[in-house]
Amino acid sequence: MATDLFLIPFFTGLGLAILLPLLGCYLRLRDEWLAALAYSHVSAAGALLALVAGLPPAAGGIAAAALAGAGKRLFAARLSGGAAYAVLLLAGWSVAVLLAANQPQAERLGHALFDGQLYFSGSEQLWLVAASVPVALGVLRILSRHLLLAHTYPDFFRIRGLRAWPTQIGFDLLAALALALATMSLGVMGAFALVFIPPWLAFRRARNWRAGLLLSLLLGLAAYVVAFGVALWLDQPFGPILAMMLVALGLIVA
Repeated sequence: MATDLFLIPFFTGLGLAILLPLLGCYLRLRDEWLAALAYSHVSAAGALLALVAGLPPAAGGIAAAALAGAGKRLFAARLSGGAAYAVLLLAGWSVAVLLAANQPQAERLGHALFDGQLYFSGSEQLWLVAASVPVALGVLRILSRHLLLAHTYPDFFRIRGLRAWPTQIGFDLLAALALALATMSLGVMGAFALVFIPPWLAFRRARNWRAGLLLSLLLGLAAYVVAFGVALWLDQPFGPILAMMLVALGLIVA
């Protein structure tokens, strides 16, 4: 940990471990936790498509997730019960697996995206996370009031003559871009574990909304720090260790 070899990946993942549990609380509030898994798979497919086309994989992953987030409202208007996210998940997974199976240059990146490649994060990823996470947290804070009102008092916007769709689309884009950024470092399942399990536990144990946000944040950070140390100690991939830590934490707390 005293060298840049492990210090840069640690702080890269630490920023995401702060953002994802908080974002997951709003996804769970809106009953859209499946969106995390869908956006991660779409991002992985976009990264592999960009690699095959000779473009930067990170740019392709972020662009694909942004398109999915912006176009999600169109699917949701025609598909109910979270089917839009299931369709996005299956489409992203199938494209990613087919590219990895048929393109040699995509196979290695495909394994890294699904397993997690945090240890290979460099200074570019660190600066990207350092710049993006504060912005994402600021946008989430701005959207928070309207997101809570839309859930608790759904007629509020109609009575006041306000439009709810800018807040909804803004949150969808924020969630998609955050999951794309996390997928590039933590992997599909690592990012999903941080978005899903800490908020799930917080919703079961916390007394109110603010306590839930704090509990989710603390659980996510604790699991991340322990998983990073254990993965280094055992010389194992980080993503599966993080998922196992969160599952064990979930069984204990729940």
